[in-house]
Amino acid sequence: MKSMRLNPFHTAFIISLTFLFGYIVLASMGYMLSIEPGLTIGGISRWCERIVDGIFREPANALSNLGFMISGLIMFKVLSDEKTREDQRFYGINKTSGIFAAAVIYLGPGSMLMHGTHTDWGQWADNLSMVMFIVFPWIYNLKCMGGWGEKKFVAVYVSVVVAYATTRWTFGDGLGIGLDLFGLSIGLWVISECLHRFWSPTFRWASGFVGFIVAAVFGIMPAEILQDPETYWWTILFWVPAIFSKQAPDTKRTYNPWFYLGVVTYFTAFTIWLNQWSDILCYPDSWFQPHAAWHLLSALSTWFFFMFFRTEKIIKA
Repeated sequence: MKSMRLNPFHTAFIISLTFLFGYIVLASMGYMLSIEPGLTIGGISRWCERIVDGIFREPANALSNLGFMISGLIMFKVLSDEKTREDQRFYGINKTSGIFAAAVIYLGPGSMLMHGTHTDWGQWADNLSMVMFIVFPWIYNLKCMGGWGEKKFVAVYVSVVVAYATTRWTFGDGLGIGLDLFGLSIGLWVISECLHRFWSPTFRWASGFVGFIVAAVFGIMPAEILQDPETYWWTILFWVPAIFSKQAPDTKRTYNPWFYLGVVTYFTAFTIWLNQWSDILCYPDSWFQPHAAWHLLSALSTWFFFMFFRTEKIIKA
């Protein structure tokens, strides 16, 4: 008989089930649950859904996070069932592909803890999960253009995540310095992705200006930044990719269709997020919740971005 051997997919699946089982047991026993300040059972949450006296304060908004867990588990399944390739880092299990899939899975428990428990530590877990995912692409891009080995990439990624987790727990939103690392990281991903696609010695140092375009897309105009440099001091960090991207990338990617599908899906989700309180979308007692749709579409976008990274091939010297 062949011996049963756990592969990374089995491990991720068991951990995910253990989390769900543990949540249900502890919440059923009355542990973990709270109510956000100023809100009450029977009232409406910050995300439109009515708050209930159950194991999930916002049932639809909490359970929709299963989408992230399913997406990440499918990634682990695909990666576990194939052999690694020397020229493609997102084929087979390695530290890089494993971190990405694990970060996608944790988006589920992180957000579920916030919408399910209404605790301060649940909000911390939610913010941490979003940062764990969104810092991956730009740090990985710096690896590709900085000549880093996988060991250094993992060390930098873990250091950023631990630093964020500690400062967010200690100082709350803004980390005590007025910094939204999640929002900034969206800009850093776009900047570093542009650098990855169009790297040149000149564009390396001009790439930071791309960040102002990203900020404008999200409603922060250049004039506003110039008028209030103390608030928007963090825009200087738009040049972080330039500092570390000392050489042309060692990989090449195909953007059509997966990258564009990921971007369109995410912005569709973000549009729903922006309008979740509108009369058209907000029905507190419905199982169709706009915030839940944001979760499910965002989960789908993680799959598209996974497929995008799988198009990447190492350029042989």
